[in-house]
Amino acid sequence: MAAIVQVRPITDIPDGLCASAQPSDPAFYQNPYPFYAARQAAHPAFFWAEYGHWCFADFKSVSALLRDRRFGRDVLHVATREEIGLPEPQPHTADFDLTEKYSLLNLEPPAHSRLRTLVNRAFVSRQVELLRPRIADLTHSIIDGFEGQGSAELIKAFAAPIPAIVIAEMIGLPAEMAPQLLDWSNRMVKMYMFEVSHETELDANHAAADFTAYLRKIIADRRKQPREDLLSHMIAAEQGGERLSEDEMLSTAILLLNAGHEATVHTTGNAVKAILESGYDPRMLFADDTATAATVEEALRFDAPLHMFTRYALEDLDYNGIALRKGDVIGLMLGAANRDPNRFTNPNTFDPLRTDGANVSFGAGIHFCIGAPLARLEMQIAMKILFERLPKLHLSAPPRYADVYHFHGLERLDVSW
Repeated sequence: MAAIVQVRPITDIPDGLCASAQPSDPAFYQNPYPFYAARQAAHPAFFWAEYGHWCFADFKSVSALLRDRRFGRDVLHVATREEIGLPEPQPHTADFDLTEKYSLLNLEPPAHSRLRTLVNRAFVSRQVELLRPRIADLTHSIIDGFEGQGSAELIKAFAAPIPAIVIAEMIGLPAEMAPQLLDWSNRMVKMYMFEVSHETELDANHAAADFTAYLRKIIADRRKQPREDLLSHMIAAEQGGERLSEDEMLSTAILLLNAGHEATVHTTGNAVKAILESGYDPRMLFADDTATAATVEEALRFDAPLHMFTRYALEDLDYNGIALRKGDVIGLMLGAANRDPNRFTNPNTFDPLRTDGANVSFGAGIHFCIGAPLARLEMQIAMKILFERLPKLHLSAPPRYADVYHFHGLERLDVSW
């Protein structure tokens, strides 16, 4: 399944509502915000020519559409493939498609409700808070590994390993597997990007096959010898007399591993960049728990890790004058909504003291990010420790964003101290 794409062409676009930007153009993905601002100024509901579907760039629409049950991440529970022109699954992505089949990200009720209820207990704030000592110890240990060098590429050295190890251990996988898990994950998430090549599909499918084979062995071991981890919990969990199937466990574990580190890596890198470029004294930003939480929230708003969240129209409808057919795709521009001048004062300014209200970086509605409490805790702990341990931290080269749109994260973050 991978990325949700528009299949049937949309024609008769009203004058002035069609916009063009190539997602893989460095001029765009290094700084997409001028494009968003232009759309918001002209008409925040626009047809993105390269994607071939309608997008919404204003906070009000994005927030409402995330909660609107006339749209969903799956459409095949209300339509056939033939009805909406959706092609049949391809054999060369069968292993990848299996990992998506029961993904919380894509399921709709009642299947989504059942699966989320069984998994949610591990991610509520009070449960996640128990991880605080481990996250702090891990952060110190990772900084110990590069502090004496005087410089580092911070994405690889710091931002990537912390969330990967935390979510792996939470699920029940050894920390030493983190590099391999990152490799599988990075190859699989390329399926969500713009204009995926056949070679990328083959590589993602190979990674998915290796990932699932590994997890099946771990699940078999946990059936024999349960532990205090999420896999053991999923094996034992019941709701209404039903247990999770092995394929449901595989999809859930892979989603949590992939999403559990991807967004946090991007947000951590983007946040460090924003802080170092802002001129704020990090001692003020992380002076106490309240200041730390506010800094993390502003980082999430200012430079979100995911810029577009796509959904299907589940019925024929008219949305604010835009005619949508069942099966049409809409793009909810999270990164643009977080910079909407009608919602946020001076939206292009990094301001941890702002009181404008919540951002939409973790989504909203039934697909609100289940890992949001964990991601927030990881960032609050890791960044506070980073700036306390390295008070002279500064950029040593201009940061570069990666060609990963609709994600938005740094390829490199070179720093010295």
